Amino acid sequence: MRLPAAVHGLPAAVQGFPPAVRLLLVNQLGVNTGFYLLVPYLAVHLTDDLGLSAVAVGLVLGLRNLSQQGLFLIGGSAADRLGARGVIIAGCALRTLGFGLFALGDGLPVLVAASVLSGLAGALFNPAVRTYLAQEAGDRKAEAFALFQVFATTGALLGPLLGSLLLLGGFRTAAVTAAAVFALLTVAQAAVLPARPVPPPAGTVLGDWREAAADPRFAAFALATAGLYGLESQLYLLLPHTVREVTGLPGAVGLLFVVGTLAGLLGQLRLTRRLTARGGGRGRWVAAGIALAGLGFLPPLLVAGAGEPHPARLLPVLVGVLLLYAGLMTAQPFVMELVPAFGRADLTGTRYGLFHAVSGVAAAAIGVGVGAAMDAAARGGPAWLPYACCTALGLASALAVALLHRRGALPEPPAPAHEAPRPRSETR
Repeated sequence: MRLPAAVHGLPAAVQGFPPAVRLLLVNQLGVNTGFYLLVPYLAVHLTDDLGLSAVAVGLVLGLRNLSQQGLFLIGGSAADRLGARGVIIAGCALRTLGFGLFALGDGLPVLVAASVLSGLAGALFNPAVRTYLAQEAGDRKAEAFALFQVFATTGALLGPLLGSLLLLGGFRTAAVTAAAVFALLTVAQAAVLPARPVPPPAGTVLGDWREAAADPRFAAFALATAGLYGLESQLYLLLPHTVREVTGLPGAVGLLFVVGTLAGLLGQLRLTRRLTARGGGRGRWVAAGIALAGLGFLPPLLVAGAGEPHPARLLPVLVGVLLLYAGLMTAQPFVMELVPAFGRADLTGTRYGLFHAVSGVAAAAIGVGVGAAMDAAARGGPAWLPYACCTALGLASALAVALLHRRGALPEPPAPAHEAPRPRSETR
């Protein structure tokens, strides 16, 4: 059976990038596979297997999120000052240790340490990987981040599938496997990822933070695009709830991520290349993508609270999810391309760290707001309320980005000077 042309072209697209970029793409596949084979099942393990109270479970999970979101800026600064390679390796090693502790520890202090280490690991390698990728991709950043998104989405699908199989042998089996995945990634980065010279810093860390945060254009862009990440987070809150409510089939939730993975494999690279070739400004496509993501919540709205569950009601939800993923696929590569273009190249990591800290806090706040709307609907309020809130958020966020673009507040990275080189045969 022949693969679709879009999928068939992915290996050639990957081969067109330097070896370091190719390794980082595989690394992201492994990172998301290892993460998602464990973390979605962590709360159930803490509650059912270990018998922890809801407060203790909230503490363990909350500390992981806090240590990751709160320390993104430190990870970004470390990538700028120490070199992205070392920070990536340190992040993978810390995630190995954190997941290993989840496998070995039953007591709350050990679980807290595991949670904090796992979060700190993400705070280190997330901005560092994007910094290294942006530096290596040159004027093809959007295409590189499009491929990065394909590998990340694929890992986010493979992880839970692998985790559900490993859980047949118990939670510790899954945790040890996740730790082993990160151990292999640590060794691979240390052995293969090239070191790059790091220029001596021109100022202090606090000075770097002030410079990035005080740029009004960058701050406005980070706040305007925060809605995109709030909408993406509904793949783990509102939309799974919708699937269970309208179909009565909890297992159908996995189809949300199958749709996303297939959409990415079939369309992400082609879409990014086509939009890049059309021009019109990166802000134009970011705004269009966020608006499309917001409109993705209208089809599920049509079946929310529609009476007795029925499998046929899954279709409008999947249509909405497809629109959401189409919006993410449109906007995210250009968002990641724009972040380092706001200023000095030696503050790339700092900007990624600050951007992810802002978007992470915003996504958490948006999640609280959507959760409140879901609670209001459950207490007899309008069933459409949370979906309408998400659509309004997407349209407002898109309008904010469009205004920044129209006023010339967004930088325009240089257009690629050439097509992707054809892959060469290599001797190994």
